[in-house]
Amino acid sequence: MYVCGITPYDATHLGHAATYLAFDLVHRLWLDAGHEVHYVQNVTDIDDPLLERAERDQDDWVVLGMRETALFREDMEALRVVPPRDFIGAVESIPRIIEVIGKLLADGAAYRVDDPEYPDIYFDRSYTGRFGYESRYDAEQMNRFFAERGGDPDRPGKRDPLDALLWRAERPGEPSWESELGTGRPGWHIECSVIALDRLGVGFDVQGGGSDLAFPHHEYSAAHAEALAGQHPFARHYAHAGMIGLDGAKMSKSKGNLVFVSRLRAAGVDPAAIRLGLFAGHYRQDRSWTDEVLETAQARLDRWRDAVRRPSGPAADDVVARLREHLADDLDTPKALAAIDAWVEETLRGDGADTGAPAQVAAAVDALLGIDL
Repeated sequence: MYVCGITPYDATHLGHAATYLAFDLVHRLWLDAGHEVHYVQNVTDIDDPLLERAERDQDDWVVLGMRETALFREDMEALRVVPPRDFIGAVESIPRIIEVIGKLLADGAAYRVDDPEYPDIYFDRSYTGRFGYESRYDAEQMNRFFAERGGDPDRPGKRDPLDALLWRAERPGEPSWESELGTGRPGWHIECSVIALDRLGVGFDVQGGGSDLAFPHHEYSAAHAEALAGQHPFARHYAHAGMIGLDGAKMSKSKGNLVFVSRLRAAGVDPAAIRLGLFAGHYRQDRSWTDEVLETAQARLDRWRDAVRRPSGPAADDVVARLREHLADDLDTPKALAAIDAWVEETLRGDGADTGAPAQVAAAVDALLGIDL
C-alpha cells in the first residue's frame, strides 16, 4: 500500500488525520488477516507551499520541513497509527528522480519547453494513451482541478495545458540541485511515482490519499509510473478519503479554520476520542467536525471503557465477527461502532456472564480500530 504523505509546512490537521486513520484501518485489517504488509508513505519535503510558508515566516525551509514532519509523526504516534515500513522524503529521492526524468525524456514521454531562461521539463500526458482512467474526470473537471491544485495550465511552451511539471529549472532564491537535466528541482507528482516504483513496483494493491489527490496527483503519478515501467495499472485499487469540514464549512488554510491534532492534544483531548469522532462517519464521505462530534465520541469512549472493565459480559465471538465484517465492507466504521455500542449496552445492563468477553472485546477494538480501552 502506498499512501501519499504530507507537505510539511503546517501541523497535522483533522483532514490529514482522517486520511491516515482510514488507511491505518486497511493496514490493521490486513495484519489481522495474517498478511505481511509493505506500507510506504512519502513526505513532500520540497514543494512550492513549503517554500512559500518558509519565506512568509522568515524560516529556513529545511528546518520548517523537519520540524513539521517530526510533529506529524508525533501526532500519528499519539493517534496510534501503525507506522509505514518505509517513510521517505522527496529530497532524499532526488538522485533517483533525476535518473527517471532522464529516461522519460529519452523515451519521448517528456519534453523541455522552448524557454532559454527557464527550460522546464514536462510530461506529455498523451504518452500512455490511458490518461484519465484513474480519476474518471471529464475535461472540464480536469482543467478546473489542475488550475486549483498546483498545476500551471497557462505556462507558455507546453504542448498541452494539462501537461504536468517534472523538473523546474532553477529560479532565483529557490533551492535547486545540479544534474544532467540542468540545475533545478522536481515537480510534485514524479516523487510518488519514483518512490512507489522503487519500493513496491507496478501493480501494488492500494494507492490511497485524500479525495483532493484523485486529480491531478494520483492521475499523474500513475501516468508517470506506467510510462516508465511500460505496464498497467500502477496500482490495482485507488481509495480516497473524504474531506473534513468545521461546523459545516470547508476546512482550509485560507479560511483559517483548521483544527490541528497537536492543539487538541495540548488541550487535553484524548486521541482515542479523536479516532472515534472521525470514525463516526464513513471515510469516503465529506463530513464536518464539531464540538458535538467530539463530545459524542468522548461519551462513547467512556461507555466502552466502563464496559470492558466489568467482570463479565455477553460472549465476544459474535461482536468481534461483526466488527471484522463491517470493516471489511469498505471500512464501514459507523456500523462497526454500532456493533460495539450494542455489546457495550448489554454489558452495562448486566447481561451476559462470560468473564473473558470484556478482555476479548477490548483486544479486538485495540487491534482493529486502534482504540486503547
